[in-house]
Amino acid sequence: MGRLDAETTTTVGSFLSDKTAKVFVAGHRGLVGSAVHRKLVSLGFTNLLLRTHAELDLTRQSAVESFFAAEHPRYVILAAAKVGGIHANSTFPADFIAVNLQIQTNVVDAALRCGSVRKLLFLGSSCIYPKLAPQPIPESALLSGPLEPTNEWYAIAKIAGIKMCQAYRLQHGLDAISAMPTNLYGPFDNFHPENSHVLPALIRRFHEAKISGAKEVVVWGTGSPLREFLHVDDLADAVVFLMDRYSGLEHVNVGSGKEVSIKELAEMVKEVVGFQGELVWDATKPDGTPRKLMDSSRLAGMGWEAKISLKDGLVDTYKWYVENVAKHQQH
Repeated sequence: MGRLDAETTTTVGSFLSDKTAKVFVAGHRGLVGSAVHRKLVSLGFTNLLLRTHAELDLTRQSAVESFFAAEHPRYVILAAAKVGGIHANSTFPADFIAVNLQIQTNVVDAALRCGSVRKLLFLGSSCIYPKLAPQPIPESALLSGPLEPTNEWYAIAKIAGIKMCQAYRLQHGLDAISAMPTNLYGPFDNFHPENSHVLPALIRRFHEAKISGAKEVVVWGTGSPLREFLHVDDLADAVVFLMDRYSGLEHVNVGSGKEVSIKELAEMVKEVVGFQGELVWDATKPDGTPRKLMDSSRLAGMGWEAKISLKDGLVDTYKWYVENVAKHQQH
């Protein structure tokens, strides 16, 4: 099944030496999938299988089976998922559990049945871990306590995906691995005013304040919570690294290993955007979890580390936002 030891990178089983092979990138238009797509193109992969949702609905088992039977991909990177913030998860719990279970079940099962898949990588999220997990969060914290109630539907689907990959490896020998990234940001992020995560939300708010000439921007909380961020291009680099070097049963955390307070983050975004007004903290509003950091020492021990600094990543993301999102908002 294309098994590979940690030391070898150029055997027959090596992903990076197989650039003419068919690689199915599921979800290639999303934040993660688009970064994986860019990375594979930059590395010289010439046979990428890409399908939009209109061309292939991954929640339809028969459509997925027909696609795999017709195309016979050798590698699968499963970045397709239904994602959203706390509001969306609370409003559409059935969608978040059902759609994600359908996508991953159909893709993993079809990958086994078609007989051509040498390796599959499943992407999850740090929300799989218990609400009160130890910090930094090791892979062993999985299923050790209750989940954060606001996104448990999505988290349970992702946990099922990890377990499905493990089960298909144990029973059928399918080389299915799982990667769990920390908080991601970068081009193609969601900058929606209500549904975006903290970093894109800050970029949008500071930009709009700059354009309108506002005197201040108010941010919720005290700014004290610590968070970890990873540029999505670094994640794409880690995905390729794992496809090439890792064939283990356990899921692997992917993080930058660097923490930043929300206060430091807001100050950095303010500077990158060029907002000249004042930053005001509304300490009457909740702070959320005091600390959320992934323990990525397993991946670091294999020889991978993040390369894009938060400052450089913010500059890159703000530039993309201005060119692709902001100009469409102004009427």
